[in-house]
Amino acid sequence: MNAPKERKELDPAYTWATEDIFPSDEAWQEALNAAKSYPQRQKALEGHLADSPKALLDDLRLGDEISLACQDLFSYACRKRDQDTRVAKYQDMYAQAMGLMVEIDRAGAWEDNEILSIPENTLEDFYAREPALTLYRRKLDRIRSRREHILSPAEESLLAGARAVTEGPGDIYATLNNADLRFPDATDSQGASHPVTHGGFTSLMNSQDRALRKSAYESLYGVYGQFRNTCAAVLSAQMKQLLFSAQARRYPSPLAAALDRTEVPEAVYRNLISTVRANLPTLHRYTALRKKLLGVDELHFYDIYTPIVADADRTVPYEQAQQIVLEGLAPLGEEYQAMLREGFQNRWIDVYENVGKRSGGYSSSSTAHPFVLLNYHGTLNDVFTLAHEMGHSLHTYLSQAHQPAAYQPYVIFVAEVASTCNEALLMEHLLSKTTGRRERAYLINYFLEQFRSTLYRQTMFAEFELTVSEMTQRGEGLTADALCALYRKLNEDYYGPDIVADDQIALEWARVPHFYYNFYVYQYATGYAAAIALSQRILKEGEPAVRDYLNFLSGGSSADPITLLRGAGVDMASPQPIEQALALFGSLIDEMEQLMEDEA
Repeated sequence: MNAPKERKELDPAYTWATEDIFPSDEAWQEALNAAKSYPQRQKALEGHLADSPKALLDDLRLGDEISLACQDLFSYACRKRDQDTRVAKYQDMYAQAMGLMVEIDRAGAWEDNEILSIPENTLEDFYAREPALTLYRRKLDRIRSRREHILSPAEESLLAGARAVTEGPGDIYATLNNADLRFPDATDSQGASHPVTHGGFTSLMNSQDRALRKSAYESLYGVYGQFRNTCAAVLSAQMKQLLFSAQARRYPSPLAAALDRTEVPEAVYRNLISTVRANLPTLHRYTALRKKLLGVDELHFYDIYTPIVADADRTVPYEQAQQIVLEGLAPLGEEYQAMLREGFQNRWIDVYENVGKRSGGYSSSSTAHPFVLLNYHGTLNDVFTLAHEMGHSLHTYLSQAHQPAAYQPYVIFVAEVASTCNEALLMEHLLSKTTGRRERAYLINYFLEQFRSTLYRQTMFAEFELTVSEMTQRGEGLTADALCALYRKLNEDYYGPDIVADDQIALEWARVPHFYYNFYVYQYATGYAAAIALSQRILKEGEPAVRDYLNFLSGGSSADPITLLRGAGVDMASPQPIEQALALFGSLIDEMEQLMEDEA
């Protein structure tokens, strides 16, 4: 691995085109200054929503305008901040955008209460007198259904003003994790040094050099160990602020508050954990198989990412990765492929790691087009990450193309379906092209790792997050020792007796940024289960299934997520998709065992 470059050293062709949002920082500042009029415009409507259908319509349209303007202000500031988290100027721009959003939230804190105060017969009369208002019926119905959790105008204003405070734990963690933490170089079996970074850690864990994997593992977790008490304090603050917000809005728990916001029944979350736990013996079987095929006396967590079939591993240049993704997603039709090409050719993607760049990968929206952050190192995992994040991006692109502003945003529960369906289709494509036994074994191993890391590992994350939330609700302290003990026990339960749950893996909770996303991680697992079902339907049924799937991607938030998925052919209120996906995991283990026996 080469050390990451400074941002200014990168080829602009491989960086995202933030100028598509605003041509310059100065243009962003002008837009921010113009947006500062929104709070006054909101206050001017206060007390008048029940006066006439036009007054209500004007308020809802202003909300759309604000949403689109703030989307671009945040998108530009966040993209600039994330491309180099050390730059104070962009940290300040992000803070300015957040400050304006808080002010807008406070200025509009009265709105939901006024909507609730409109009598039902009056609202129906408004719909009849102003047909344009019917566009917002679902939005208004959703607000009115949450009557129990909407507070008085004064209380809503207070909560809105506290947003900058409640965002604090996540912001502190992100700064510590991305901007401040530095890791010692790792050493390989030949004594050579390798830089350890967030973006490059997975590549090191994929290395065939066990000494390098162990060294990188100990380097990373050694640093987190030094900050274990700080990380515990920040995570505790996050859980406390979620509990405060849930209690303020009269929810029985933070989980109930988070899932109500996305219209997902709480039973879906708990059903995921119980269904996966019932299938842990299959994961134990995979762990035992990995230990056997690697030929190690002890299997450690630095051994679970490296390919079992070593000589089939390869480095994939970025341009080749684009072509592989295009070919793999061909079953989704030419319209979908044309959108992919547009993103590839027009700098939607920030490709390579640079010093100070945010770790990981994501897709984010703007009114211009989506933006994708990668930290591409040429691994097969990076190819799948490209497919994954473009799945998010084209979901956004289609929702924005087919939905009015009020319904363009979609909830994360369905977002992870779009991304992981791409991964499943890509895997099926690669398997269909494979002729060599060892290459097929390599790909099946990668497929098994997708199940392990997404369906099992993310469910383990979800169980950890729920448990620490419930500990907070009971008044128990989230000390570093308590968090490490809990996390170690979960790893022992999930992975079984054939792997060593060491002190380092007990610290993994400290490096998972998604624990600051408010019950986010479970959606990776549910999304993966739904995606397996959808990809199988697309491959078997062709055009009718593709049409349903593209309609789903175009749906935005025009219906609740369970209904949207049912329209695509998957019922996530049932355990069936999860059970079917786990059955496929078991059958892949069967094939892997057979392939490796035949090879021997």
